Amino acid sequence: MTRLGDLERAVMDVLWDAAPAASGGVTVREVADALDGRELAYTTVMTVLDRLAGKGMVQREREGRAWRYRPAATREAYIAQLMLEALDLGGSRDAALVRFARSVTGTEADVLRAALGAEAGATDPATVEDGPTGRIEDPRPGRPALDEATDR
Repeated sequence: MTRLGDLERAVMDVLWDAAPAASGGVTVREVADALDGRELAYTTVMTVLDRLAGKGMVQREREGRAWRYRPAATREAYIAQLMLEALDLGGSRDAALVRFARSVTGTEADVLRAALGAEAGATDPATVEDGPTGRIEDPRPGRPALDEATDR
């Protein structure tokens, strides 16, 4: 999974925030305008979006002379993938999971319990899709794809 730099993250935040309202995507100008406090050149924003497209983080579609950009996956799917990768950094996934479980609030624990309960009742997790592209495939052998409906 691609780790994002500060500017890439800011651009992705604009795309993720715009995604529900702008299902056709947003233009470079719209992203640049949304990043108003950063005083960035149009070409800088265009370069960042082009690099994000190359990394598979965004999809783009030609509209006249301009491109329209939209996230390839949801913010939640991206964060879940980062969390899975973080689990692989240490020696014991179980120990890391236990430590994480002990650090969540009561409400967060309730959300986790509900998700685990739903997971236990799922019949075919590979059939659920994520966002506009389907699923985020985990590049590690034997690891399932992430899906937005259950954020696996």
